[in-house]
Amino acid sequence: MSVNGSGSGFDYWRLKLRAIVLLVFGRNAAAEATFDQMIQAWPQDPYALASRAHLRAQRGARDEAIADYQLLVSAHPDRSAAFWFNLAFTLESASRLPEAEAAFRRALELDEKLDRAWYGLGLTLIQQGRYDDAVAALKRNTELQPMSPYGWYQLARVHMDRQQPDEARKIIRHLKGFEPKVAAQLERETGLAA
Repeated sequence: MSVNGSGSGFDYWRLKLRAIVLLVFGRNAAAEATFDQMIQAWPQDPYALASRAHLRAQRGARDEAIADYQLLVSAHPDRSAAFWFNLAFTLESASRLPEAEAAFRRALELDEKLDRAWYGLGLTLIQQGRYDDAVAALKRNTELQPMSPYGWYQLARVHMDRQQPDEARKIIRHLKGFEPKVAAQLERETGLAA
């Protein structure tokens, strides 16, 4: 709970419990209204801000979600790489790529092993046409998550964009060992055979 709040500790926990129960029963709008109450009383509370931002993003209110995530990271800049990742992910989905890149990089400053942030950074860099930087980010993602096909798939696509079919073939061969469906999809999309 934020120490800057204007309500009592009992009120905070009552509202938090109410929000959790509402979420369990799928009453997201009522839960969001409860988070509104919490934020009115405790404007910098990380739980309420993160939860409301998540609900707003789920219902497609992306700009409102971004505003909440920005408040969250402004109030708690060093608290959690996940806060920065969620901001970055939402910014990327809104095609606000330079801002998303900066937020992914901040998440990685806080937790260099956050594989999702390396992947998101890679996607953001691809969309900006910065393929060399994207390769570095995606390679780091695949080092951290070697059995996940997503980073490998994007890495192969970047190698094709960079006119490096031999590198893409190596990835397809690698994927055949644990994700044959993804390897087959890459073969179809690129016209390459491992």
